[in-house]
Amino acid sequence: MYVTTYAVSMARSSHKAACLALSVPLVYRMPASRRPPLSPERILRAAIKLADRQGLEALSMRKLATTLKVEAMSLYNHVASKDELLDGMVDQIIGEITLPGRGGDWKSAMRARAVSALAVMTAHPWAPMLVVSRINVGPNMLRYIEATLGTLREAGLSWEETDRAWNTMDNYIYGFTLQQQNFPVNPDDYASAAASYLPMLSADRYPYMHEMTARVADGSHDGTLDFGFGLEVILDGLERLRKQH
Repeated sequence: MYVTTYAVSMARSSHKAACLALSVPLVYRMPASRRPPLSPERILRAAIKLADRQGLEALSMRKLATTLKVEAMSLYNHVASKDELLDGMVDQIIGEITLPGRGGDWKSAMRARAVSALAVMTAHPWAPMLVVSRINVGPNMLRYIEATLGTLREAGLSWEETDRAWNTMDNYIYGFTLQQQNFPVNPDDYASAAASYLPMLSADRYPYMHEMTARVADGSHDGTLDFGFGLEVILDGLERLRKQH
């Protein structure tokens, strides 16, 4: 009788355990042997995703290792230091930018390059400051610079003009991106912000600021940053310079 009662009790317990197992989602952890092997490319992709989500300040070798489900020291078998990691990230990002085509309309080529660079820098908000604050000699960066110099030089600009034209365009692209990312007012709020500042701007003392602010406040001018306007000013200026030769 005792044995029979014990057997029934165990059967009921097993049934409950089975039901519980069915009601709880299984957590599957891929065996280490089946995980994708570490490589510089995999590490860089993970670092870029982490920086995109949380910002560059959140990126550390330890957090990156946690993301990849490896020990932090494992990363150093593929990336010598965090500086090397940052350089690699920059080079990966530069590789996303459309290279200017050679042998055709130089203005169209440089315009496409600029628009592409803005899109890439906007997609990776941490990248502009990193690009302008480091010396980068990765393969993507070297191809990017070579294509840019070649396009401008073959357009007829001198070596000195080519160097200055390249730097002028990049200063504009990165500067515009940083301003766009850090501007303290959302574009949707420009009109209301302008209306709130208008009383501080005396029409007698600041007539031009007053009128411009009034136009933004009443919606007759949107006041938003316009990348294309500045880009065309630069390209048209370089075209005039080129025709002087």
